[in-house]
Amino acid sequence: MNTHTYPVRGMHCASCASIIEKTLQKVDGVHHIEVNPGTEAAKISFDHARTSLEALSREIEPLGYTLVTEHAHEEAASHSGHGAHTGMNQTKEEKIREIAHLRGLLWSAAPLALISLGVMGWHLTSSLGLVPQMSAALRALVAWLLPLMATYVLFVVGQPYLRGLYRFLRHGAANMDTLVGLGTLTAFLYSVVVTVFAEPLRAFVDVSATYYDVTIIVITFITLGKYLEARAKVKTGDAIEKLLNLQVKTALVVRDGREREIAIDQVVHGDQIVVKPASRIPVDGIVSEGESYVDESMITGEPMPVKKGVSDAVVAGTMNTSGTFVFTATKVGSETMLARIVEMVEEAQGSRAPIQTLADQISTVFVPVVLVIAFVTLGVWLLVGTHYLGFSLALAYGLTSFVGVLVIACPCALGLATPTAIIVGVGKGAHEGILVKDAATLEMLHKADVVVVDKTGTLTRGKPELVSLENDSDKSDEEIVRILVSLESKSEHPIAGAIVAHEDEKKIVRASVDAFTMLKGKGIAGRVGGVTYHVGGATLARELGAAFDSLEQHTREGKTPVLLLEGARVLAVAMVADAIKSEAITAVKDLHALGIHVVMLTGDDVHTARYIANQVGIDEVVAEVLPEDKLNKIKELQQQGRVVAMAGDGVNDAPALAQADVGIAMATGTDVAIESAGITLLHGDISKLVKAVRLSKLTMRGIKQNLFWAFIYNIVGIPLAGGLFYPVFGWLISPIFAGLAMALSSVSVVSNSLRIKLKAV
Repeated sequence: MNTHTYPVRGMHCASCASIIEKTLQKVDGVHHIEVNPGTEAAKISFDHARTSLEALSREIEPLGYTLVTEHAHEEAASHSGHGAHTGMNQTKEEKIREIAHLRGLLWSAAPLALISLGVMGWHLTSSLGLVPQMSAALRALVAWLLPLMATYVLFVVGQPYLRGLYRFLRHGAANMDTLVGLGTLTAFLYSVVVTVFAEPLRAFVDVSATYYDVTIIVITFITLGKYLEARAKVKTGDAIEKLLNLQVKTALVVRDGREREIAIDQVVHGDQIVVKPASRIPVDGIVSEGESYVDESMITGEPMPVKKGVSDAVVAGTMNTSGTFVFTATKVGSETMLARIVEMVEEAQGSRAPIQTLADQISTVFVPVVLVIAFVTLGVWLLVGTHYLGFSLALAYGLTSFVGVLVIACPCALGLATPTAIIVGVGKGAHEGILVKDAATLEMLHKADVVVVDKTGTLTRGKPELVSLENDSDKSDEEIVRILVSLESKSEHPIAGAIVAHEDEKKIVRASVDAFTMLKGKGIAGRVGGVTYHVGGATLARELGAAFDSLEQHTREGKTPVLLLEGARVLAVAMVADAIKSEAITAVKDLHALGIHVVMLTGDDVHTARYIANQVGIDEVVAEVLPEDKLNKIKELQQQGRVVAMAGDGVNDAPALAQADVGIAMATGTDVAIESAGITLLHGDISKLVKAVRLSKLTMRGIKQNLFWAFIYNIVGIPLAGGLFYPVFGWLISPIFAGLAMALSSVSVVSNSLRIKLKAV
């Protein structure tokens, strides 16, 4: 039973999502369904032997929704399957067509709304004596013009709302369209009845009070809101679109000794691919010829181009900035890092955060409750208002309140509050090289008050390096290093590799070595420039009768001393160690500024661990631990009521990463372990851990702001529209202002979410 994600057409509010979920949950064979109004998509797990996609789509089609099966993709979909998407359920072209359609409707309705507003304004100002009354001829023209305009706006521009009302009457499924359709149709029908039967009704109601303007202006305002919301929601998918734009369409491949340009989907493992300056790398691979600098900023967030030479890994979507090189394709299609990032971002953007649960529960019953409130409001005005105001005025106020309640009560803002912020937050994270697995992880991270880090590969670089040199000879440091590199280049010992790596960085020219000898377990010997040198540790130096200072302090700091000797004389001591990452000290300081306690867990000895901890500023050190000890420490912290985020390399730290409230994998290059933790930090940069915490706090703050205003809007707006404050303050909101408020509520929520993109992390 696989999980699939399908776009849903016709869905635009939280009530729509609730209707689809309730309907499909009843279908035999559906195991689980989760509908997201932010991404306008449904994640469905079902038994293919008992039902089908077509059958599921047929279940919801009478309600106005359709599953778009041709764009469906499984969790492991190919990268090409994402190609045209913008992060929402529609392709860019489809979204543009929808926006163009709404714009066309808006342009046709806007002049009519302006005329209606002008007529309203004239009536209001003339009643106050500020302008002359309309002439009889103009009043007659308006009396015929308004019904015609209202008919066009309701039955052409307002078609979606009338369809929503029809589906409610036929199938009992009510959504936002139902509320707007019922409200505007009621205002229109009442106005038509009063216009047609003016004389018979004159004795009972004020036949001069019609609501054609309400129908025209409310529908126009709501269409404006939908148009602005659609434009804003496209921008929430910018992160996905930017990632997808990194994928090139063709690759320059060497086949049969000739360079050929082929479609990207024809590239296979082992192809030799030529990358020229200012072109993007088409697939993942290993450089086999040449060297260059590659800009990986769009994937990792790192601004500086990275040098790539033979045996270095390159990643699809990154930009070659200078030289030409050839690489061997190792990962193609959905295997590439870029494809996996896109898939992960889409999955995370479509997931639900726990904070969304309350909004979902309210949205489920929202529309039916509002319908009840609207009819109760009308009834109270007629029953109670007639006694104090008379039937005609009570009916007028009752209709105003009835329409106002239906129009102002929109679940859209409530439904969009969480998913839009998640979409933007996850997308921003991807741009910064922070890959979030799901919304729940992002929400939990903002609560973390303890961050547990591994030493090797997290605070340190994870490989030995030449960190210092104590030169006691008359030779220059450069000459000493040249001798060391020349001798160690003949050795296969890991320590030798660290010293030789120094050669690549400093471009040291090696000297020729004669009479090279391996001294098993002790070191090496060889002749450089006619002089015999020995390289090794303290044991070798003692055997040669050399005198040297104690090296204990260096070993307590986690350094490995390598001595260069000429006979019994120590020329220099090179210190090799797993160097601290340059960004580690700043990152720990920033975590402290966020109020987070930092703990280091390491299998290294206690002296080395404490030295590193003191250098970086770690609060608590637990050293000489096995993987199961790390797991127990995480449990211990959790039992103390702490929310723990664990950052590690995702291999020996796997048990602890799984136990932590938030597991964070420190990944490097194309070996990124996206599946190993809730969050993956590209390039293993610990400073991104700080950014991830800030991003989670920023996103959660946006969600809480959205939910606050969505709740307050409805808590205040519905009673105000219903006339609850009229007996005390004389307040009664016009349905026109209710329509404007409803239109702007959703736009404000999406716009507030988009602010996350502008904030620094």
